[in-house]
Amino acid sequence: MNLEKFILTWGGQYKAIGKLWKENWERVIPFCAFPAEVRKVIYTTHAVAALHRGLRKIIQNRGSFPREEAAWQLLYRARPNSRAKWERVQHGKQALNQFEILWGDGIGAAQRA
Repeated sequence: MNLEKFILTWGGQYKAIGKLWKENWERVIPFCAFPAEVRKVIYTTHAVAALHRGLRKIIQNRGSFPREEAAWQLLYRARPNSRAKWERVQHGKQALNQFEILWGDGIGAAQRA
């Protein structure tokens, strides 16, 4: 309902956004479930791109993996480095706090390891 209201209000000025959101609504709506602190960081595309670049570099430097779990383990162990970078991002600390609330102490435990 709010999407339709957005399209009626802003559709003339932002046609592409309304169309894309409508076509991909099932992909857009999960972001609304995150707390505001997390959404602010998600919307900060530079920070997200930097995190993606760092994780991709870790995977590429390794080359190949014997199984998928090995790749996930490597990314899991890389989280302390990612955490330090996120703390420098505006609203990054608040987002990390929300991540720990949402998913438990896994993030903090990885940093202490």
